[in-house]
Amino acid sequence: MSAIEARLRDLGITLPSPAAPVANYVPFRRSGNLLIVAGQLCIGPDGKIADKHKGKLGGSVSVEDGREAASFCAVNLLAQAKAALGDLDRITACLRLGGFIASTPDFTQQALVMNGASDLMVGALGEGGKHARTTIGVPVLPGDVCVEVDAMFEVA
Repeated sequence: MSAIEARLRDLGITLPSPAAPVANYVPFRRSGNLLIVAGQLCIGPDGKIADKHKGKLGGSVSVEDGREAASFCAVNLLAQAKAALGDLDRITACLRLGGFIASTPDFTQQALVMNGASDLMVGALGEGGKHARTTIGVPVLPGDVCVEVDAMFEVA
């Protein structure tokens, strides 16, 4: 077991099988020492998207549930990274996270929601998990999920 997976285990997290693409794209792409992982949805440990993670922040989804959804997205990013690399310890840093938060026009706490993904990445990767990020409020996401997150990792 990799050191990163051991940290995840200590957090009570087991990596799921990575989700297959649902359209004409690949789940990850490697170029040199960069690994770019396509946006991951908030699929939970049971392999499903919970009803509480569907809808919009500022509407039917609470900030707490949005944070949890963002955390699930980060777990799914790591599952894709493991599929790409075979060993998560090949990740030297998370360089960037991009968060898309489905929200009502007057909702302004997207950054608090995205902290769910950021906190999970730092918890899993330690100092290497500190990253640049973009957080954007959007009107709707695939499947009516409330959060989608993509990533760029530096890898060995």
